[in-house]
Amino acid sequence: MRITVRVPATSANLGPGFDCLGLALQLHNEVTVDTSAGGITWEGEGAEELSSDGTDMVTRAMRHVAEQAGAELPGLGLRSLNRIPLERGLGSSSAAVVAGVVLADALLGTELDERQRLEAAVAVEGHPDNVAPALSGGLVLSYPSVEGGWRAERLSLAAGIRAVALIPLGERIPTEEARRALPTDVPFGDAVFNVSRAALVTVALSSSPELLGEALQDRLHQDARLALVPQARAVFDRLRDDGVPVCVSGAGPTLLAFERDGGREVPDLGDGWRILRVVPDLDGAIVTQG
Repeated sequence: MRITVRVPATSANLGPGFDCLGLALQLHNEVTVDTSAGGITWEGEGAEELSSDGTDMVTRAMRHVAEQAGAELPGLGLRSLNRIPLERGLGSSSAAVVAGVVLADALLGTELDERQRLEAAVAVEGHPDNVAPALSGGLVLSYPSVEGGWRAERLSLAAGIRAVALIPLGERIPTEEARRALPTDVPFGDAVFNVSRAALVTVALSSSPELLGEALQDRLHQDARLALVPQARAVFDRLRDDGVPVCVSGAGPTLLAFERDGGREVPDLGDGWRILRVVPDLDGAIVTQG
C-alpha cells in the first residue's frame, strides 16, 4: 500500500490571536508511506537536519494514532518532500505531525473524525493553533473545551487577501526558546488591549481587510520574540511605519505581511531575506494518492 498526504504550512497567532488563531498557507509538504518499502528519506527543506531513525515527528504521530487505536503499524518506508522551512514560524512541526496522523488513519482504517484528528495532533505537537489549520485549511480559531480537549472553528476569509512570508536567512528561533522569552505576568491593560484586537483581527481577516494594520497589533508576545531577532525587528518596524500590515508568524522569526488590492505592498528587502508570496490554503491536509 502506498499513500501520499499533502499538508500546508501555517502561520499561528496572527498578531493578537496568541495560541488560538492560525492560517493555512499554500506552501506544502508531501509525505508518502509505502508498506512495500523501508527506510526514511527527506528531501528539500531541512533534509540534512532531520533524523532517519524513527524519532521524527511524522513517525511519532503515526505511532501515537496506532497506540490509541490498540493497533500496530505495518512495516513501511517513509519519504517526505519538504517545502516548509524549519524553525521559521511556519508550522513545519505541525505539518509533520498532521501528516503522520492522516497517514496512520488511512493505513489503519481507524476513520478518525475531525475532532479525533485534532486531539491526536495536539497530543503529539502541543500547539492547536498550528495543527488545526493544517488539518482543515483556511482561517481557524482553536480553543479548549469546557468538557476537556480542544475544539476548532473555521472562520470565513475575505476574498483577495494575499499573505507574504518574509523569512530572514540569518535568523532562526526554536519554539522552546521563543516560549522562554515570554513574560510571566501581563498587565491588565495589555490583556484588555489584546482581547479587543483579537476580536478585531477576526473581523479584518473575514470581511474588512482595511483594518488589518491596527488589528494585528499585540502586547503579549511579539515584542519579546522580536527582541531575539534584531534583523526581523528592524524590518517589522519599517513595515509598520510604512503602513504595511504585518505580524510575527508563529514563534518567528518569519514575519507575515498582508497585501490587498489598493493597499500598501511589501517593498524589496534586499539580500538576507527570502520572500514568499502565498495565498491562503483552503483545503488543509488531503490524501493525494492511495
